[in-house]
Order: sequence, then structure tokens, then C-alpha cells
Amino acid sequence: MKKIMILACLIFGMGSTYAQNAMGEVIGEVQDPKGGALVDAHVYIDDVFGQRYQAKTDLDGRFRISAIPVGEYFLNIQQFGDTLKGIEVDVPRDGFHNCGVIVFSSETILEMDKVVVTADKGMKLVDGNLPVTTMKAAEIQQSAVKFDVVELINSMSSEIQVDAAGEIIIRGSRPGDLLYLVDGIKTAEVGAMPSAAIGSLTVYTGGIPAKYGDTLGGVVAMETQSYFDLYRAWKAKQLKAGKM
Repeated sequence: MKKIMILACLIFGMGSTYAQNAMGEVIGEVQDPKGGALVDAHVYIDDVFGQRYQAKTDLDGRFRISAIPVGEYFLNIQQFGDTLKGIEVDVPRDGFHNCGVIVFSSETILEMDKVVVTADKGMKLVDGNLPVTTMKAAEIQQSAVKFDVVELINSMSSEIQVDAAGEIIIRGSRPGDLLYLVDGIKTAEVGAMPSAAIGSLTVYTGGIPAKYGDTLGGVVAMETQSYFDLYRAWKAKQLKAGKM
């Protein structure tokens, strides 16, 4: 009996520790009505126990509130004596809720349904649960825009746009916010990459995995084909044509 009670206490203690350690984050960007960064705004969440989780926006209007227990909350933004209240956030375990771009103005303060929020609710840092699109080499070669990598990326999601300067924009982010990687190495752009060299193309339009940092503009991750990939593709064509 004593052993059973000790075991029960251990299980209860482990459960309590697990619940206490179930944390997530909230990130986002706050702008004024003209699209400028709202600097040094007070962004906070109050839980039902009166605990406040808070942060200040940086020079780019961005914020990150960390170590928030998993659950649903209301996010508030305060600046110059005005407070924008009631932005719903859903904090996932070991992940983050991306509020995207929030416009702070007198109109949004008075009427919450006018808040411009490109939000991804309850995102977790597990690829299967993220807004992510992947295109493999075979699909790329069948695409009508395979010779234009920028248009190829644009075709992968309705949340991707290309501006007049040829910059890729995801969910209304600013030019330059997008992170490009080729074989895991950061690069300035990927437009010059020959499509025949691409083994796979993955685009994250939100809920960026932690390994990519705190970029808000999305991620384009490209893996190039190796010699063995090219050889296997050539061999498959030869077999299909009956030449082997």
C-alpha cells in the first residue's frame, strides 16, 4: 500500500511538472495606420490568475513574449495612453502563435473587427502541423513556370505574392523579411538557381520552426540535387524508354 501511495505521488508530481513546463510564445509586428513600425509599444497578456506576460516592440515594431503557459488568451497593445484589447491568441506547447501584422489605430481600438491580423493560430514546431508547402523535383519539372524560380515559388501558395520589383512577399510581409536557404545555407535570393538543379523546394508561410530564427516574413528552403539524384533520374528515364 505504501509503495502504491509513493508511486501515485510520483506520477502526480510528474504531471504537475509537465503542466508547468508546457510553455509557448507569441510573436508579431505592430504598425501604425501608415505602415510604419510602432516602436516601444507595450504588448501584454494577463492570465486568469493575474499573472502578466509582456514585451515591448523593437525598432521594427516586432515583439516576442516568451514562457507563456499553453492556452488561449487575449493579447493587448498599449501606446500613448490608448489600448487595443482582445486579440485572440492560442499558445501551443513548444511552439508559438504568430500574430503577423497588427495595425494600431483609433479605428482598430474602437472596432476590433477592423484589426488587420494575419494570424496563425496554435502553431507547433512540428512540420506536419505547419502551413508548409513542399515541391519535389518531379513536380518542379512538370510545372508551367519551372524556368522562373520566383514564379515557381509564387505558384506554391495563394499566400505568396510577387511585387513590382520581383520581391517575394508572404502574407503582407515587408520586402527583405523573407529568409532564403540553399542546402541549409542562408542566401540573399534564389531566383538565379536553375530549376533542373533543385531537388526540393519548401516554403513556410507561417509558424516558422525555431531553427530558422524569428523571421516574420516566411522561409524558402531549397535543397539541390546531388549527382546521385541526377543519376537515378536518368536511369529511371532509360528504364521507362526500354533502353536498359
